Amino acid sequence: FIVVVAVNSTLLTINAGDYIFYTDWAWTSFVVFSISQSTMLAVGAIYYMLFTGVPGTATYYATIMTIYTWVAKGAWFALGYPMDFVTVPIWISSAMLLDLTYWATRRNKHAAIIIGGTLIGLSLPMFNMINLLLIRDPLEVAFKYPRPTLPPYMTPIEPQVGKFYNSPVALGSGAGAVLTVPIAALGAKLNT
Repeated sequence: FIVVVAVNSTLLTINAGDYIFYTDWAWTSFVVFSISQSTMLAVGAIYYMLFTGVPGTATYYATIMTIYTWVAKGAWFALGYPMDFVTVPIWISSAMLLDLTYWATRRNKHAAIIIGGTLIGLSLPMFNMINLLLIRDPLEVAFKYPRPTLPPYMTPIEPQVGKFYNSPVALGSGAGAVLTVPIAALGAKLNT
């Protein structure tokens, strides 16, 4: 059961939006990525951590996703794209804050959900912003190495500027962010 929880939670997280920062639209998708990934990291890691009851499990969970992403980065590199084309997101640091909260509050699941979830939401965008500042010029990479396809939420619904927020994925991510704590709390309640 632990393996099933780990695998399914990881799949949920890497499919929340597009889990890889492709350099050619990294800044455009930053808001969508931050909301969807902080939501899914909080929900998945808290559920997995509370199931095992062991501080450190959230960091292990984030490490699994990081390894998956490095494999995907290697796949793009094998196709002839530069190493900067995919930026591996920073999940581990935020997950460590969640583990630290769980440990510091003497394994209080409500504190882990409220304080740890908030720390993830605040830290993940910051860590990934720093991460993106360290890569090559995204525009140079975008023009030199165009991708064959774009994710669905990057395709404009109408040609007018500013219609990006009509995207159902963007709206769903916003709704998911609002529901993060109640959903995690419900998962913890069902887990007891």
